[in-house]
Amino acid sequence: MSKYHAKNIKAYDAKAQNYDNTLDGKFTAKFKELLVANMSLAEGSRVLDVGCGNGRLLAKIAEKWHIEGFGVDISPNMVASAGARYPEFEFAVAGCDDLSFGERSMDVLTACCTYHHFPDVAAFTLEAKRVLRPGGSIYIADVYLPPVIRQTANVFLPLSKDGDVKFYSTGEIAGTFERAGFELVSVVRNGHMQVVRLRG
Repeated sequence: MSKYHAKNIKAYDAKAQNYDNTLDGKFTAKFKELLVANMSLAEGSRVLDVGCGNGRLLAKIAEKWHIEGFGVDISPNMVASAGARYPEFEFAVAGCDDLSFGERSMDVLTACCTYHHFPDVAAFTLEAKRVLRPGGSIYIADVYLPPVIRQTANVFLPLSKDGDVKFYSTGEIAGTFERAGFELVSVVRNGHMQVVRLRG
């Protein structure tokens, strides 16, 4: 287990029971709103949320579309909270680089405010490729910062107690997926937020 995984588990296990009311929960809520507003799903889609936290994003998606919802998170307490709140979905404890689902089993993957926590984004990209059906979409909603601010922030980000690793530019996110065979579909930016959609 990487040091980032250990930090993530410790930090989010502690926040799990009251996550929506924490500063972190309120901050990420805006990303969830932007993400759902810019998604396009077919009815009945199988959706896997990577870094699902307490399951709130899947619930918001299900308000707009009929879906089969699945979530994975590295925090056992978050997964327990998600399962208790939303028993209609399936949740599991898993890291971003070892998703606990079969090949070509999902239509859509989401990663909301989690990509900058992933220790190995290339490994995650390969896992996303494995579990997505051909033509499936992945949505990355994460922090957007201008280049100079992002570069400065990334010097200090690994010192975070929450297991943050790196903030990425839109081009860096797209490039990592494109090298694995994904196609960039769209980019939406709103202030410090970005939503990058790619197709497998």
